[in-house]
Amino acid sequence: MQDVFIGRQPIYDRQRTLYAYELLFRSSVANEASVADGDRATSEVIANTFSEFGLDEIVGQHRAFINLTRSFILGLYPLPLVKDRVVLEILEDVAVDRDVIDAVHRLAQEGYTIALDDFVYHRDLQPLVDVASLIKIDVLHADHASLREHVQLLRQHDVALLAEKVESREDYELCQELGFDYFQGYYLSHPNVIQGKRVAAAREEALDLLAEVFADALRLESFERLFRHDPALQAQLVAFVNTAQFGFEYPLTSMTEIILRLGVDSVRNLAAVVRLAQIDSVANEVVLDTFARARMCETLGRHLGRTKSDDYFSLGLVSNLNTVFALPRRLVVARLPLSPRLRQALEGGPGELGEILNCVVNYETGAWHQLRCPHADADVVREAYLEAVAWAGTVLSQLKGGHSPTPA
Repeated sequence: MQDVFIGRQPIYDRQRTLYAYELLFRSSVANEASVADGDRATSEVIANTFSEFGLDEIVGQHRAFINLTRSFILGLYPLPLVKDRVVLEILEDVAVDRDVIDAVHRLAQEGYTIALDDFVYHRDLQPLVDVASLIKIDVLHADHASLREHVQLLRQHDVALLAEKVESREDYELCQELGFDYFQGYYLSHPNVIQGKRVAAAREEALDLLAEVFADALRLESFERLFRHDPALQAQLVAFVNTAQFGFEYPLTSMTEIILRLGVDSVRNLAAVVRLAQIDSVANEVVLDTFARARMCETLGRHLGRTKSDDYFSLGLVSNLNTVFALPRRLVVARLPLSPRLRQALEGGPGELGEILNCVVNYETGAWHQLRCPHADADVVREAYLEAVAWAGTVLSQLKGGHSPTPA
């Protein structure tokens, strides 16, 4: 098994009680950063924290500070879902323009706590100050006069102040005197490196299986061969199809019967659903959100009278696999042999599939001003959402043996 690493440095409050940890990219047990690609470093930190170790293992019940590059700020890569446990640090080298300002405001509106890293005041940064909850100031490279000036200026805003790179008792006492709320640096504690073993093999296997499931050439014979090689998947799929919600008058006992009754496309989606539910290292809430999105897309596609509503389900499912597998969406899409139509929709291209996906995502995130659903009014969209969440909860409960989270 491959070794995985993550660094963490404690952050303390004024009573020197542990408040949080800043999570740091590390590629070995050597306690030093070697970051050539900021996006990759942030991706590794997020993936290792939430998918390999688990957040509680790394920070306990405390908060986690995570550095964001421009790509993460703009939403090109997925962010952690536990918004009440993380603080998103906007790095000092991110060029602040209208796109970044709007994106940071959206993140704050979605419930994330925003921190500004290595902050030096400039009026162009005022829009970020307005939305930040916490500002970090490098006290190692600031003279006392400019430090006092920054504190006086920022105290006019409703923000907490964190002194970082506190490396001497003199600096610590000065920052206490100036009224800093939090403290971080070598004087208090050096970063340490946590080492573990990668446990994502199950997700890698799942992604490989999904690639087979979504293959265009997959037909009855290849489906049967696929399930012969994965008897656990076949057994769970057969059991799932024979639950009351499918309403068959007699039990279906073979994959051939199931495929003939439901069709290849439906079984393709059901196989994906069952396989995702089998990945123990993925949080139930993530799987629930994925199922609900897929079902809502399918329902709205059916509302439009589309006979291939299975495509809409596939679209919704695949669109959230980046969160399931903690990978950039472009990498997930590249691994799956999707139809040009699905690929175009996932890449933001024109067409009804993409419009439905945008509608569903905007409804999920409460982006009401962007909510546009073709030929579906607000009541139809709301009912589709409520039914999808209920359906997802029922399905996950059945597949997990009754241990799914309660739908919201």
